[in-house]
This record gives sequence, C-alpha cells and structure tokens, in this order.
Amino acid sequence: MGGVGKILVLDVGNTNIKIGVARESVLESSFCLPTPDRVTVDSLGLKIDGLLTASGFPPREIAAWVVSSVVPRLDHAIREAGRRWFSCPVYFVPADIPLPVNNRYKRPQEVGADRLVSAYSATRLFSLDTCIVVDFGTATTLDCIQGDNYLGGLICPGVLSSIRALGTQTAKLPQVSLNRVKDDTPKIKIGESTKESLENGLLFGFASMIQGLCIRLKDIVGNDSRVVATGGLAKNIAAVCPEIDEVCEDLLLKGLLMIYFENINKDFGEDLT
Repeated sequence: MGGVGKILVLDVGNTNIKIGVARESVLESSFCLPTPDRVTVDSLGLKIDGLLTASGFPPREIAAWVVSSVVPRLDHAIREAGRRWFSCPVYFVPADIPLPVNNRYKRPQEVGADRLVSAYSATRLFSLDTCIVVDFGTATTLDCIQGDNYLGGLICPGVLSSIRALGTQTAKLPQVSLNRVKDDTPKIKIGESTKESLENGLLFGFASMIQGLCIRLKDIVGNDSRVVATGGLAKNIAAVCPEIDEVCEDLLLKGLLMIYFENINKDFGEDLT
C-alpha cells in the first residue's frame, strides 16, 4: 500500500465536521469544523484546502476522501469538493463502500451511518464479539453489537445540547466545564455555586445515566459485553463512570480507515493507482 498516499476521513455530523488525515491506516491528525447551514462546493473545498495547507498537509498528497455523513444536504457538495479541489475519488460509507454489518433495525435506513461505522469500528479495534458503543455527540447514543449484527440501541439527550437547552431558560447561566476532573477517583461534590452545581449535575448525571442504561442493556445482550465510549466528552465522563471499559475519541474516523483499506484491493484499487 506504499503508493496509496494520504487518506482524508470525514465524520459529517449535525453540529461538527470532524476531519482526519491518515497515512495508510494510521491516523496522523484530526481537525474539527462547525457544520455550516449553507455551503457550496467551492467554499467547502477552499476551507478544507486551506485547513490542510496551514497544518502542513499538502492537498496534492490526498489520494481519497472517505466519508460518513448524517447531513444529506451536504453530501453533494462534499463529493464534488473532493473531486474538484483535490482531484481524488470520494467514497461514502456505506453507500459506496459497504459495511460488513447486518443491520437489524426494523427500518435499516433510519440508522445513521455514524452509528453503524462506530459499531463496526469498536468490534474490530478492540477485538470484541459483543459490545455497547456510547457516543457522546449532539445526541448521546448507545448501540448494541453482537458479532456482525447491529442490534439497535438507545438515543438520549446530548451533553452539550442539554447545556444549550438550559441556557434558553436561564438568564445568567454561567460558563461550565466538564474538564475539571484532576484525580483518578473523582467524587461528586455538592455544588456551592450555580457553576459547581451545573458541572457536577451534568458530569455525574450523564455518568449515572450511562451506567444505569448499560447495566440494563447487558441484561439483554450479555453481562460479558464491553462498553466502548467515543466523542469529545467520552474521556471526562468515563473517569466517573466505571461501566465504561474503553475510550476512543476517534472511533468513527478509525473505522472509516479500516473499512476503506479492507475494500481498496477488492473494488477500489484501480481507482487509486
């Protein structure tokens, strides 16, 4: 695979677009852009081109884009930006590169590509047969996987969206941070200010929610299930949630890389020579 070059992987979500740059199967760096309300092919291409150039990744070295998107209105612009600005193929997962996952949803099309890719990535990355993937994104999702079967899961409010919802009802909501955990065994604290009350309520509230839900889900999928957490706040909440076994903030991006290289020599090798 020495001639493959660098691969750009994109996780297009409702709040952010996370972009990773990888050489072959190794993720070298990642960036985050806010998901725009409106975008054109050229504005998107120019933004990504400038971001990579400023970060020391020459766009000419990019051999392909691999994309997971839950924002259909951006899909055309993403596909054309890759072709026009980077002169390389753009592959959407699972539309262009299939996932070896048996989607057990009653209506399979309702499951976002991000949930399927993360589920696949967790089982492969940590060599798991049965697991629960917790993604702390715009929404907090819990997805259950057994072997090659994606069973479904739960959708709960997101941490940041909960903070924003509180802000619409509170005139003087203080700025809160969930990055305050310093020691190895942080304990809940009775807040002596609005800020402390919010921080402890959000951090330990979501940790308790995840712990309780995972215990209940294990009654269904098996007590030997491992829990893998991902998303920007995964590390913070995992520090106070003993039910979480593994943390991988770039779980989805790594999954895109794995599925890409598992298919490149079969169906897409000729496109990248």
